[in-house]
Amino acid sequence: MACESWRDQLDAYADGELSSPEANALAAHFRQCPDCAADAFERVRMKRALASAGKRFEPSAEFREKIRNTVAAAPRRSGSRWWKMVVAPAALALLFSLAVSSYLEREKARLAGVYGELADLHVATLASPAPVDVESADRHTVKPWFQGKIPFTFNLPELENSDFTLVGGRVTYLGQAAGAQLIYRIRKHEISVFIFQDRGGEPASLSSTPVQAFSFHMQSWTKNGLRYFVVGDVGNADLEALSQLLRDAA
Repeated sequence: MACESWRDQLDAYADGELSSPEANALAAHFRQCPDCAADAFERVRMKRALASAGKRFEPSAEFREKIRNTVAAAPRRSGSRWWKMVVAPAALALLFSLAVSSYLEREKARLAGVYGELADLHVATLASPAPVDVESADRHTVKPWFQGKIPFTFNLPELENSDFTLVGGRVTYLGQAAGAQLIYRIRKHEISVFIFQDRGGEPASLSSTPVQAFSFHMQSWTKNGLRYFVVGDVGNADLEALSQLLRDAA
């Protein structure tokens, strides 16, 4: 099959193990082959679902109460004062360390969940035969189309004298919140720009610093009550250039 060599790379693509040149070549193939793009999207979606399922268990209130009662009921032995002075601070330090470690793990899992969902949305767009609902390079056509479809408004940058072209947009969802997904093109590469209302509950690790996740470069920031995400298989320089245009427009 003509696509056999590409399909051999899909698992590595879903695991984010491809080098940047390999990921760029595969993304270019997705634009020409909806079957491979759909297969990649399904593998990424399944990986995200399995990762999420592994983090769903949390001890119930009854279980925590049982542990507290067990500890409270344990016989207390009298000890010397030095034991309390040495062991008690050490126990507090251990509890603090565990609390910090637990918080960081939860933040890491939430951050991976956000980036994973955005990667899924971006791949699904590449795989779709109709990636946008409003197709136009004119920002004055695309922006008004969203009125009444999402609960906020936003500004789009003027792209004259830049290397970017606006392809169009569509309504999308992140965590059941409606937002805008805009598609930009640069040198045959598609970049997704996601805009949502800033709910203040996003992981603290989200920042304007570009990161690489799931074979894509990503950047995020907030401005004027909105949360922006930029996702694409382009270099950080192109990602930052488009991000700056969006920040200036906002």
